[in-house]
Amino acid sequence: MSDLELTFACGLYDRMLALYRGDIKPTGINLRFLPMDGSAGAREIFDRMGARQEFDVAEMSSSEYISHLSASKSPLVAIPVFPSRVFRHGMVTINAKSGIKSPKDLEGKRVGVPIYTMTAGTWIRGHLQHDYGVDLSKVHWVQGAVNKPGPHGHPSTLPLHKPISLEDNDSGKSLNDLLELNEIQALVGTILPKSYGTNPDIVRLFPNYREIEKDLYRRTKIFPIMHMICIRKDVYERYPFIVSSLFDAFCESKNIALAKMRDLGTLQYMLPWMTADLDEIDDVFGGDPWPYGIEPNRPTLEALMTYLHDQHIIKAKMPIEDLFVPTYGRFQSKTGRGTIL
Repeated sequence: MSDLELTFACGLYDRMLALYRGDIKPTGINLRFLPMDGSAGAREIFDRMGARQEFDVAEMSSSEYISHLSASKSPLVAIPVFPSRVFRHGMVTINAKSGIKSPKDLEGKRVGVPIYTMTAGTWIRGHLQHDYGVDLSKVHWVQGAVNKPGPHGHPSTLPLHKPISLEDNDSGKSLNDLLELNEIQALVGTILPKSYGTNPDIVRLFPNYREIEKDLYRRTKIFPIMHMICIRKDVYERYPFIVSSLFDAFCESKNIALAKMRDLGTLQYMLPWMTADLDEIDDVFGGDPWPYGIEPNRPTLEALMTYLHDQHIIKAKMPIEDLFVPTYGRFQSKTGRGTIL
């Protein structure tokens, strides 16, 4: 019997390279890896997978998946594999002429965001609310593309469960342009505006973001998850074995990347102080900085669920276990809930 043919759309991250090269092959599956890199590539995957389920398996926005699942409108299921995680404090920029000196000063201001319901925006708003006491209801949100006019992709978003102060940017200018003109006073998102580094008025709200983010993890064990691996529900229901096969393959691929990263004889990445970076990773994370499975990620997933509910993106919080289909394999515990041994 021949292996099952599946398409897989994902960024070509270091943790996915062994799968892309064919060094690791999921049991019983011929995985056709379709690499789409960068934030633009990720947005294309989400739009195509969310609207039309164009791939069998794909990297998917956590907030989009959870919101549709919460509304019982998801054509997808997920496994606890997280290809993209990013601390976002370093992606909050302000116009220095706006008078913003601290996070609380965002209240009463116009703040740009690519898509209000996007995972990155959800995370940083949650930090602003819970860590800095920002009243999000006092912020006016303007959504659109950061460095070009118009919208940021074509997401399959659901209506919010409570009205907020939100508008689409139909000015004909990019959010970057509006920030330089002080027509919005701050910007949160997945990338920095192109004026950062060239316009001295455009600065980070958290210039010491690295220390803030390390402190966040030490206090809370939160390392923000941006994307999950999702599978078309109809494919999963027809071939349920694929979830364990894929989970094991993703774990193996990631473990290869971790081993290569730690080979300091020849640096795998263009990071001159890679040795110091690895020492810092070990000090902060105490082992694998990028765990898959539910249990090592429970604090992060519970925080995301809270923030999605606080921000009216989902109507009610769900048990974390309900986000994922059960998986059994060499890298899971007998609970079948994807906890790495």
